[in-house]
Amino acid sequence: MLVPEGYLFSAVEVGIKYRKRPDLGLIYSESPATWAGVFTRNDFKAAPVLIGKERLRTRETARAILVNSGCANACTGREGLVDAERLLSSLAEILGVSPGEILPASTGVIGTRLPVERMKAHFEALVSGLSPDKAPLVARAMMTTDTFPKVVSRSIPGTKASILGLAKGAGMIAPNMATMLAFVLTDAGLPATELRRGLPEAVAVSFNRITVDGDTSTNDTVYLLANSRAGELPQESWPLFWETLTEVCRELAYLIVKDGEGATKIVRIRVEGAESPEAAERLARAVADSPLVKTAFFGEDPNWGRILVALGKLGLGLEPEGVEVFINEVPLVSRGRGLPEEAAHREMTRPEFTVRIKLSQGSASAEIMTCDLSYEYVKINAEYRT
Repeated sequence: MLVPEGYLFSAVEVGIKYRKRPDLGLIYSESPATWAGVFTRNDFKAAPVLIGKERLRTRETARAILVNSGCANACTGREGLVDAERLLSSLAEILGVSPGEILPASTGVIGTRLPVERMKAHFEALVSGLSPDKAPLVARAMMTTDTFPKVVSRSIPGTKASILGLAKGAGMIAPNMATMLAFVLTDAGLPATELRRGLPEAVAVSFNRITVDGDTSTNDTVYLLANSRAGELPQESWPLFWETLTEVCRELAYLIVKDGEGATKIVRIRVEGAESPEAAERLARAVADSPLVKTAFFGEDPNWGRILVALGKLGLGLEPEGVEVFINEVPLVSRGRGLPEEAAHREMTRPEFTVRIKLSQGSASAEIMTCDLSYEYVKINAEYRT
């Protein structure tokens, strides 16, 4: 794991919801970092999202990210905003920074308030424990129903700089974005205007191309910090920076789907030959989000009728005779009619496979990554609050 210069990490156990594991994390930049953020489009935005969006409007630099799991601080009204601001002010005093330099993030149960005093009581330990080697501990503190922490790093070719990404997410996963948090850190130096231009594009082809269950959370947040400790990145290197950062985001997105609640399969839904990129994405997403298709994936059943139903429900004027479906490279549907299924079934027994759908409407394509829908998904979500 590569850790960009100038970042420190810490996490402690507060007992917000979970026991015997860290649930409060801190990322601290030793020097001011330019930053960008992308947030959920859910109408019911959590308090930390509202604060983050306001920071994005008024500030170009940040010094820290405070994250907790176990409580989303969503649908908590004015009190939730006050709770979050109290925590940020208290932590800022200990860190010796402005409260406006700390970016908040929360994940967990909706509709409950943060245990502010209990969290504040752990701030001294949180700050005193800051270290460059505790990034995985912060990734663990972010987890809710996740089964493993998600950490990805890359060096930026031809430079001394690197990129580190941390993410959480396993359920309530769908754009825009998912019930996910992702923090991407680099020691390269770029202006805030460039970060804010490019981050939504990277999110669009990574975190916004995955789905576990089609639900969009109240708390989705991606933060990108760049503290310049490896030097200002020359403008001619910016395309390479974005290429590397997008790789990190895509890998984190893959890990989120891999850890989908109760998931046993990772499935890529690829639509080719659509009329437009927008149509291709809508069609791929319709298949990827269909509970009937996803349960068939779990049962390793090449039930191609469910795939055609998912495609046809959008009313985009598809003709059955112009549809082909493949499981990996094995043909399953030709000209809207099913083919022998034994070979397709064998492909579906693999832990990862691709459903490739060829249309005859144009030349556009799109891919969405999804997972199967298992008994365990129902159990996890039925018992989430109990």
